[in-house]
Amino acid sequence: MVTKTIDIPLPDALSKLAEKPICIPIPKPSKVEIAMPTGGKIQGIVDATKAIPSDCSLSFSLVLQLQPILVNLSCLFKIIKVIEPMMDVVTGLAKVPPDAPKVAGAIPKLLEAVPPLVKCIADFVFVIPAFVRDLLMLIAKLLKCVAQGLRSVLNVMGGLALQIGSARANGNSELLLTLECAQENAENSAQGLMSSVDPILVLLSLAEPFLGMAGVDPIKLPQIGSDTDLESLQTVVTTLETLADTLLFIAKGLGGE
Repeated sequence: MVTKTIDIPLPDALSKLAEKPICIPIPKPSKVEIAMPTGGKIQGIVDATKAIPSDCSLSFSLVLQLQPILVNLSCLFKIIKVIEPMMDVVTGLAKVPPDAPKVAGAIPKLLEAVPPLVKCIADFVFVIPAFVRDLLMLIAKLLKCVAQGLRSVLNVMGGLALQIGSARANGNSELLLTLECAQENAENSAQGLMSSVDPILVLLSLAEPFLGMAGVDPIKLPQIGSDTDLESLQTVVTTLETLADTLLFIAKGLGGE
């Protein structure tokens, strides 16, 4: 028995679609942030050492940020505990005649609440230089991580640019589509890395009051563009590395290693 193969012609639209290389685009993460009870917002931070950022990874980064923030709100709660009985004392004394029972009831609460607050403030002032030193070193390391990631993307994009030029010159449309897909993914990867820069710079700007308390002059933050062409990315890498070196120099002046 002879088996015959029957060719079934496909419509032109399907044939052209089958000829094109499959390109799986990298999705861009949305902006993940949370409003804080003391004002302002914190944003999800892209981990430049891992894969392409996603909503999940940014959300987990928020959880990691929230825990130390909530712990450090303890001093704020101590202030609130002092304010409440203090207001009772003030309002009680302001009355004519003074509200002696109200004042008498508030004074023990005030005496109990003041010592923890005083200790909290003393500890805060004492550790400011060490805090600023460690914070600057952390920010410098983060900036260097982002710069290193961008430099890797730059190397990939540089190689792709040469291959795209060669494929275009040779009229290799199939290879060109594949290379352009890879180039677009590399650009998306660069955008993901660059999106991690803003939260880092925001962290540095929020630390400015602490810098002054540690005797550090205000740090002028650079402008980081959003373009992802080779020349722009190279400028960003150089800027980030220069800023990181500056922060490390300042940290060493505060006792950093």
